[in-house]
Amino acid sequence: MNDEELRQEEIYVASLVERARAAQKEAEKFTQRKVDELAAAIVYKLSRPEIAGEIAQMAFDEAGMGRVDSKTAKLTQKMPAILYDILSTKTVGIVERIPEKGITKIAKPLGVIAALVPSTNPGATPAFKGVLGLRGRNAVIFAPHPKTKATSMRVTEIMRNILVKNGAPADLFICIDRPSMAVSRELMKQCDITMATGSADMVKAAYSSGKPAYGVGAGNAVVIIDETADISATAQKIAVSKTGDNATGCSAENAVIIQESVYGEMMKAFQAEGGYLCNTQEKALLQKAMWPDGEHLNRDIVARPATVIAKIAGITVPSDTQFIMVEENGTGPGYPFSKEKLSVVLAVYKYNVFEKAIETVNSIQRYSGYGHSCGIHSVNQAHIEQLALSTYTTKVIVRQPHGQANAGNWFNGLANTFSLGCGTWGGNIVSENITQKHYFNITWVAEPIDRQPATEAEIYKDLLDNVTL
Repeated sequence: MNDEELRQEEIYVASLVERARAAQKEAEKFTQRKVDELAAAIVYKLSRPEIAGEIAQMAFDEAGMGRVDSKTAKLTQKMPAILYDILSTKTVGIVERIPEKGITKIAKPLGVIAALVPSTNPGATPAFKGVLGLRGRNAVIFAPHPKTKATSMRVTEIMRNILVKNGAPADLFICIDRPSMAVSRELMKQCDITMATGSADMVKAAYSSGKPAYGVGAGNAVVIIDETADISATAQKIAVSKTGDNATGCSAENAVIIQESVYGEMMKAFQAEGGYLCNTQEKALLQKAMWPDGEHLNRDIVARPATVIAKIAGITVPSDTQFIMVEENGTGPGYPFSKEKLSVVLAVYKYNVFEKAIETVNSIQRYSGYGHSCGIHSVNQAHIEQLALSTYTTKVIVRQPHGQANAGNWFNGLANTFSLGCGTWGGNIVSENITQKHYFNITWVAEPIDRQPATEAEIYKDLLDNVTL
């Protein structure tokens, strides 16, 4: 792209940001009730089965990835759960008083948000970032993936219509209609903050834009199955999680590490749930199909059904196969199945002592996926705590379908979200699920309080008794 073309992209983005800033200034006058009503109306509209189904079908038709039923559920089930979670968080005016400290907290907008939208989730991502952005009285400009532009534009259109019908400026939501890498980079430079979801390159660009950004890290969730696990229930949970939207989500299990005493039983349970175990020759064919150049993942297998992946690889699997398993015993560059695969392909490891299982988790995620999450199917509390204490992940999911649990659900206490912070391990600034509190600024008002300086005895207590000064 030459200098003149770059200049035209800069002018194009500037025109969008100007419109968004004008709308955001109007939104600063909104009350808490107003933003809550608008958010509720948007979620209600998008969660209607006929609307959600239309959007899900569009996303599937554009990208050919995932499953229509899973994409529909993200709007009909996940978005209402997100709304339920966030409505308890005040986002306008005084949001907290702490009298004993003389502190008052006041919520204020971030401004204009650049919202990156991945091709794997072009419908629910703008809904999520739009609703949270709106409740914070921000304007949001969506940068869709070129492949799924129509889906993201349709969602934005629906949300804009709700705004107009309820006396709010439509330009609180704008979707870029000529998306490209250059436009996204320019958008991140001109907006006040970026909510980055997408490829590693785009997240890196967000952090390099010169503006604040909330990003995500690599997925590659690894799950341990110990000897105390409920074999049948575990197989069912992992199968449901692994096949949800054909593993478009970064939280789908990429590898399982099974205790050797239950390995055979566990593998049979996986096969009963539609898993197909590759032999040595089939594994080699699958590896060649997934990484044709030995390094980069073949986009044609991403979020495709198991039978499609098998056909590309030249292997024969039963017609009812739901996911494909490969036995693995190593990690790192020589073992590509140990990294994130964005597909219904599951790497299977075996361990004898629990410490070895933890070593394998860390080794896999050191190569790909530090910070994101790991899990365990166990009723041994010591094992659960040992895993949590010994790994470099922001979440440890216990006895749950990882793909459905990691981003929050009714059956756990994590914040419902479509954006997962991976901490400094994953190159992110937050080590928690990104939710409403990340979509507004806080002004702290500090008033004087009646507090005397602490004495040395009160400060140090017994902490100096056993140290050398």
